[in-house]
Amino acid sequence: MSSTVDMNLENYVIPVSGIDRSKQFYERLGWRLDDDIAPMEGLRIVQFTPPRSGASVTFGMGLIASAPGSAQAVLVVSDIEAAQSELVSRGIDATDVWHGPPFPVEARQPGVDPERASYGSFCSFEDPDGKPLPAPRRK
Repeated sequence: MSSTVDMNLENYVIPVSGIDRSKQFYERLGWRLDDDIAPMEGLRIVQFTPPRSGASVTFGMGLIASAPGSAQAVLVVSDIEAAQSELVSRGIDATDVWHGPPFPVEARQPGVDPERASYGSFCSFEDPDGKPLPAPRRK
């Protein structure tokens, strides 16, 4: 049975060890700061949205019980080489672009996928808590 209801994943809540440090990191990425509010004692909500994205990330205090660094996300981009170059220009320690299966690491091949396959080329970087953020290219 297929659903007739539209469903959109619009927000991903991530645990962080340092709210302000993470806020600076996402600002450095060039993501839009949507909100930074503390509506009550013990609660702070910070939300960022990547450029032209329909989904946001939220972090803060009093939101989630998971350990910092435990979340995993995938940032999908339309141009992997431009995305990697922009990350590096913003001072982000992004890997070189590679292709092939993501695991094991030894199977990765340098450079863009020769066939430019959708989800065939990658680079990755980590947030301040060490969460990897792979960025595959999508057609």
